[in-house]
Amino acid sequence: MPQYVLHGGDYRAEITRLGAALRVLRHGDRDLVASWPEEGPIPHYSGTLLAPWPNRLAGGAYTFQGERFEAPVNEPERGHALHGLVAFADWEAVELLAVEDDHGFVRLAHTIEPSPAYPFRLALQVRYALGPDGLTTTLTAENVGDRPAPYGCGPHPWLIADDGAKEGWELELPAERVLRTDETLLPTTLEPVAGTDFDFRAPRRLGGTVLDEAFTGLAADPGGTAHVRLRGARGGVRISWDAATMPWVQVCTGTGFGHRGIAVEPMTCPADAFNSGTDLVVLDPGGKHEASWTISVV
Repeated sequence: MPQYVLHGGDYRAEITRLGAALRVLRHGDRDLVASWPEEGPIPHYSGTLLAPWPNRLAGGAYTFQGERFEAPVNEPERGHALHGLVAFADWEAVELLAVEDDHGFVRLAHTIEPSPAYPFRLALQVRYALGPDGLTTTLTAENVGDRPAPYGCGPHPWLIADDGAKEGWELELPAERVLRTDETLLPTTLEPVAGTDFDFRAPRRLGGTVLDEAFTGLAADPGGTAHVRLRGARGGVRISWDAATMPWVQVCTGTGFGHRGIAVEPMTCPADAFNSGTDLVVLDPGGKHEASWTISVV
């Protein structure tokens, strides 16, 4: 599996061509994300990019501007199309700079060609830039087709606070509302987190809490940036992003998965947005969308 190695300050990152995935991110001798063997496979979408939709598309079907389309169902146990079309695609590196022990970046590209599932043409580029302040990822989508296209995106990192058990980690999640789901994890109602097990606005220990929920109503700092933090006894990790561009975040504890870390996935829209229209981005021909997020130590 071809990959690209970046250094910046005390950080090291490894990016794969498959899925343009973040395979490794370390600070010193600490893992900040869950990794996997260099030869693959990629487990549980770990480190991949999710586009042109994040999360689930109900039954793989959607209607856009009066036309109905069907995407392949890749979550057969629930019957949905999960996490878009590019998580396991082959991306091409179009620019690479690596300055040993200083900073570096790699830019990869992939074009979504029209298909019966998604009859739109999008040119995607992702830039991973590593420096002393962490790893910043910027995903850009341009509609290079001749018709408007529905769009949503997000990353899928599994964050690691330290080498202790995740039940002992402290989660800080500044979200006021949680999107409840049915038994197939499709959205039902949007509810306040206050007074529920989903309220992590004040940092608290995860313990036995099981999460696989989307959150919104994000509190941001004065610059408009939202931060989700995980802390353990020996360290911590943070993911930060523009709350206006990505007003949702999926948090999954991976209970029963046998996978390290907690998935924290900033998203432009929630599950099934192609059907609900909730925060759906529509790219006109020539239109562009850009989303960015940063992973760093705390």
